[in-house]
Amino acid sequence: QVQLVESGGGLVQPGGSLRLSCAASGTIFNSNTIDWYRQAPGKEREFVARISSGGGTFVTASVKGRFTLSRDNAKNTVYLQMNSLKPEDTAVYYCNARTLSGTALWPWGQGTQVTVSS
Repeated sequence: QVQLVESGGGLVQPGGSLRLSCAASGTIFNSNTIDWYRQAPGKEREFVARISSGGGTFVTASVKGRFTLSRDNAKNTVYLQMNSLKPEDTAVYYCNARTLSGTALWPWGQGTQVTVSS
């Protein structure tokens, strides 16, 4: 069983920063593209950002220029650096791998709560 653990969330003021971590147990995901998703209250889970096995990244337009991704394969960990946070970034953030058909590859972790509020 693969276990995904997201961490690093918290309460932050608008304009602040957080660094989220996605760590996996039960698998080595060096060869996997890893996606970040978020789910705001009353909303569906939405795609936010992606990092490939080679380190290439893609982020959705709403976070472009504010969020960046990196990975440390030795630690089996992917990071999401979140800067210039806005209240609309408030959500539970999740990570997972994605199949070619667009489905989640592994069971979802617990997510990490990000709250941006003054």
